[in-house]
Amino acid sequence: MIDTHSHLFEDEFKEDLDSCISRCKDNNVKKIILVGFSHETNLKAQELSKKYDIFYPSAGLHPSEATINYKDDFNKLVEFINNNKIYAIGECGIDYHWTKDNILEQHELFKLQCELAIKLDLPIIVHSRDASLDTFNIIKSFDGKLKGVMHCYSGSLEMAMEYIKLGFYISLGGPVTFKNAIEPKKVAKEIPIERLLIETDSPYLAPTPYRGKRNESSYVKLVLEEISKLRDISIEELDRITTNNSEKLFKI
Repeated sequence: MIDTHSHLFEDEFKEDLDSCISRCKDNNVKKIILVGFSHETNLKAQELSKKYDIFYPSAGLHPSEATINYKDDFNKLVEFINNNKIYAIGECGIDYHWTKDNILEQHELFKLQCELAIKLDLPIIVHSRDASLDTFNIIKSFDGKLKGVMHCYSGSLEMAMEYIKLGFYISLGGPVTFKNAIEPKKVAKEIPIERLLIETDSPYLAPTPYRGKRNESSYVKLVLEEISKLRDISIEELDRITTNNSEKLFKI
């Protein structure tokens, strides 16, 4: 298995990161995309990836990082990427859940990172919360030149299919295991399997039966098991397919 979205550099793992990695290996989680989302976390992801061979780092600027100084921050991101090996741009995107005071900056910072991903021929890891249409319209504006993944997808099946038409992958995490997760389960069951990825978003959004507790990358197995039931496919076959999808997208 490959956890395509994890933040194991967070303080929640400060005391037992080695144990978390051991549990990953015990549960057949072979690779983890370690996703940065700020200057500080981009550096943390890079440093941990040099220490542990299970990690493959990304670098990006989350919409919460979008300020009036977004151009300076973007230039700093470019400099960082020019000096470090990464496998994706992001986590980046649009988020209206917490504030709409920086909509312009969010849009412009996201567009710059999309352009950078195209220039560097890297996939983009997209965060979208309460901003489905605006996120889609920005991605669509690049006329199919972008490639990437809609991380922890929570939108409709119809919108998922539109992203797939643009060449994107759909990644599902812990919420697909929740009892009342009608739309995520529908997406998991019906999207083309060759466009499906799995993730944890550790330490957030832990799957059932750990809901509300700290999430960790070994729990991606629970996401895989739930989707295998929904699709009526063996765990082994689904693991093979989603692993192949992940390796293809991130070139790992």
